Amino acid sequence: MDRNPLWPGISAGIAAGALWGLVFLAPELAGAFSPLQLAAGRYLAFGVIAAVLLVPRWSRVRASMGPREWRALVGLSLTGNIVYYVLLASAVQLGGIAMTSLVIGFLPVAVTVLGSRGAGAMPLRRLAWPLVLGIAGIVCVGWETLAGAAPAKPASALGFLCALGALASWTSYAIVNNRWLSRLPHVSEHDWNLLIGVVTGALSLLLVVPAFLGRQASHAAPAWGLFVAVCCGIALLSSVLGNAFWNRASRRLPLTLVGSMILFETLFALLYAFAWERRGPTGYESVAMLLISGAVLASVWVHRHPAQHATQALHPQADGHGPAAGP
Repeated sequence: MDRNPLWPGISAGIAAGALWGLVFLAPELAGAFSPLQLAAGRYLAFGVIAAVLLVPRWSRVRASMGPREWRALVGLSLTGNIVYYVLLASAVQLGGIAMTSLVIGFLPVAVTVLGSRGAGAMPLRRLAWPLVLGIAGIVCVGWETLAGAAPAKPASALGFLCALGALASWTSYAIVNNRWLSRLPHVSEHDWNLLIGVVTGALSLLLVVPAFLGRQASHAAPAWGLFVAVCCGIALLSSVLGNAFWNRASRRLPLTLVGSMILFETLFALLYAFAWERRGPTGYESVAMLLISGAVLASVWVHRHPAQHATQALHPQADGHGPAAGP
């Protein structure tokens, strides 16, 4: 019975992954626009939507924020949104949806390794199998990308590097965001996400001029309509709703298990990619998906059965139940 509080967090993680997976389709749907334009449009829309939703609660929320909190929001807006998405969109356009989504699939490994140092986290040695399975999945996609059917393509290699940069940026965001959610129990997960949205929207104004100056004439009116629809749709579904689900999971699960939840973004992104490209997975992609699925299941099992993993060597808080219950 004491393990049941894990499931609300896991459900929130699955929902976040399903919504985040849509992000990988945006560069394909609006392929006529540059990654910088997509980032500026998406986050400007995110800021406007977040500001509108915050209006009824603005006075109360603002009273909870000090200079340190606002500085943290600026850093999170950059690493988790603007910098991350510019690199992600570049990787998708240069290397494809499948390659990018599988490289980003390495996020759970990075977050789990760093999160194992946090209070109440599962010791790293007890997460060996989930980590090995996750790393093996990334090895599969890296092998196919750099030594597979399309070898030595500069665009593909550059896309791979952009994906790695996005990986580093969002790993930093996941760790820091988790810490701030723990420090601010009086601020709801949804309001914290909307605050990040407002700051992100303000910062995205710095991208508007370099992104769009002198490029308006290169697109027809229907292309601009599609661009606006994609930006608003991704802002609402992935940024507002997806991030809110992620914050809920972050508060209800230990960071070592939260990291595994990111893999759902990879799995859903792959499913969306195969549907968009009207194809099935390649051999390497199939193996990678199986390994990634195994990594998620193994991580959940370890966190749900801590007593079967050398609990005599641990403090009671390290079983993962304290943080999992959440506020």
